[in-house]
Amino acid sequence: MDRKKWPIAAEAFPFVVPLAVLAIIFYYFIGYYLWLLPAALALFVLFFFRNPKRQGEAGEKELLSPADGKVMFVGEIPEEKEFLGGPALKISIFLNIYNVHINRSPIEGKVEHVRYRKGQFIPAFKSHASEINERNYLGLTVGAEKQKVLLVQIVGFVARRVVCWSRVGEHLRQGERFGLMKFGSCVELYLPPGTELYVKPGDKVKAGLTKLGRLP
Repeated sequence: MDRKKWPIAAEAFPFVVPLAVLAIIFYYFIGYYLWLLPAALALFVLFFFRNPKRQGEAGEKELLSPADGKVMFVGEIPEEKEFLGGPALKISIFLNIYNVHINRSPIEGKVEHVRYRKGQFIPAFKSHASEINERNYLGLTVGAEKQKVLLVQIVGFVARRVVCWSRVGEHLRQGERFGLMKFGSCVELYLPPGTELYVKPGDKVKAGLTKLGRLP
């Protein structure tokens, strides 16, 4: 079975196994309900790394959300230098610790660009987090016109590890899982000028289900 489709992401187990062992040790050798703390933490980790099945529907050139969370920013920027190389439309989605943290491709396309960049760990909801925090870039080209779409996974104060499963040259289907972020973060989506947007700041979105807009 494809590990991307496991009901719990494999990245959970390095956290869950030690916590489960600790709970067992506390239960048998210490008692006094201390085992409940590591057991509760293990259950929370399983909850955090849940990986639900989703099958969204979208029309031609329509984009689905790459992440669960709350839309924090929608607007034009004068230049996106990493991949689009010019003016772009930007959508920022903030994830809290209760959201599903699996990231999905907003549209079918070819992975043309992947780059990881080290950085700081200020809270992801702050506006300047997108400039200085640790992140991973994933650029797609879409259709015969090779329209460019850029996704940026940004870690925050609690989330300190970004995971990207995709590599340059791969083909991603719309809604396909391409990575995750550990413990609270932000995802940014950069789109070509002229893209019709369906969302606004304050909207709640779900990865692979909520329509964000349509490419020109």
